[in-house]
Amino acid sequence: MSYEKKYQFWLNQKDLDPTLLKELIELNEEQIQEVFHSDLSFGTGGLRGLMGAGTNRVNVYTIRKASKGFAKYLNQQKLKGGVAISYDNRHYSKAFAKEAAMVLASEGIPSYVFHEMRPTPMLSFAVRHFNCIGGIMITASHNPKEYNGYKVYDPTGAQVNLETAEKIIHEINLIENPFEIDVVDNALIHTIDASFDHIYLKEVEKIALTPKEPKVKIVYSPLHGTGGTVIPNLLKKHGYDVHPFLPQMMPDPNFSQTKSSNPEEEAAYIETIKYAKEIQADLIMITDPDADRLGIAVYHEGDYVLLNGNQTAALELYYILSERRKKNNLPSNGIVYKTIVTTDLIDEIAQSFGVKTVSTLTGFKFIGEKAEQNKNTSTYLFGCEESYGSLISDVVRDKDAVQACFLLAEIANYTKHIQMTLVDYLDHIYQAYGYYYEYTKSITLPGLSGLERIHKLMEHFRKNPPMVYGKELVSYDDFEKGIKIKDGSVSKLDLPTSNVLKYHYQDHTWVVFRPSGTEPKIKIYFQTVGQTINDAKIFVDGLLSQLMKEINAL
Repeated sequence: MSYEKKYQFWLNQKDLDPTLLKELIELNEEQIQEVFHSDLSFGTGGLRGLMGAGTNRVNVYTIRKASKGFAKYLNQQKLKGGVAISYDNRHYSKAFAKEAAMVLASEGIPSYVFHEMRPTPMLSFAVRHFNCIGGIMITASHNPKEYNGYKVYDPTGAQVNLETAEKIIHEINLIENPFEIDVVDNALIHTIDASFDHIYLKEVEKIALTPKEPKVKIVYSPLHGTGGTVIPNLLKKHGYDVHPFLPQMMPDPNFSQTKSSNPEEEAAYIETIKYAKEIQADLIMITDPDADRLGIAVYHEGDYVLLNGNQTAALELYYILSERRKKNNLPSNGIVYKTIVTTDLIDEIAQSFGVKTVSTLTGFKFIGEKAEQNKNTSTYLFGCEESYGSLISDVVRDKDAVQACFLLAEIANYTKHIQMTLVDYLDHIYQAYGYYYEYTKSITLPGLSGLERIHKLMEHFRKNPPMVYGKELVSYDDFEKGIKIKDGSVSKLDLPTSNVLKYHYQDHTWVVFRPSGTEPKIKIYFQTVGQTINDAKIFVDGLLSQLMKEINAL
């Protein structure tokens, strides 16, 4: 069906949501094409997009369609059990969660719906705790307020893998009319109340390694999202001097008290840094709206230093392995998981402790999938990705900022006892393993023209590897073709196919090109190792400048 016919079909629905009808009437021709040219598809983070009218937008009808397809898939698999459902603070999140539950009920599938917004990792934990056959999280993670989304989980508590996603998508695509989907509000819909918090937090508390008398002062913000429901109370229970930043503690779908809902962006820290200076805090912790990512800022030499996801992961891993070795509690079959765009410093640290690392495609669902595959032959030790996500205990199978906050509070407290900051501790790691520096450049290219430009850029760099001054190209990986090319020979990559290119140069230097699976962006990732962090940064800045000239000339 053409986009014009889809538009008319929606306009002619007599029971169409009035807000969506008004929006449809006001669209111009280009906007009509944009919202109806395709249906929302599953990316690395599931279904995610702008809210609004149309098949390429998140709304009650696309939510029902996704839920119907998921329900059809579950019933075809003849799986017995319920589906856990949680949601974040965004516009319509709670309503979308209820819609999903009612669609499942119409297919005879029970659901367990959180009574209030709760973090994504709690949803993953609930799937396993209630022996569910799946899970649904209504969230757009760290995206701006105009977005919402729909993450689907398998019975292990991990986001569904590519094969399962394809089967669900097939069922979704068979649904011709989203306006004819039944919704039923009946006894199959169960409520998860606040008592469940204790069950989950009891598991989180088990990750403590060597807690000392609390001395560290912490400012915490959930950026108006779900982390505020559990994290401050957890830290206070263990004696930490935690100061929630009250203006951002209030659930707010408009994110009115922060410049950004993404802890990867400096703008997200503006207000909390002001507050931290007032009370002389040692550490700022910020979780994204669904509390699966954590960003931190550390008071060091008179100012607050922001650490990125790679640096935070390195701190966590080094501390975990160091403390476990001290206690003779480092298993011989331990595994650390990371993604292909995460710092190689993780590999170096793990190797120095005799621990194996496994690299996966970008997206924590791949780490969850690998952890499940290896659960009978290895011991899970840690998982991380560069985009501020980590997982310490795999009682959860998705990244978990609640666990990360709890462990980072312990590490910051440990360093304060030995008169160091987390920045000092990180420098100690750099001195031992090398000054690794990583940077991610995101280029936003919205709309159909943006998709075409992203495709053009990927094809250009597939044929023209970046020239890196003073460093020879050692090998490159084309994950779409599933091949590695080194010294003129071709070998097979042991990872699923994905439209990603990775170029390896001398001195632990690499460049990765990857279109985002959830946003209209192409991301370029860089890594190098220098004599100092500043040397490495200068090198990457020069390489980025050179690449951007090439990109802008295309």
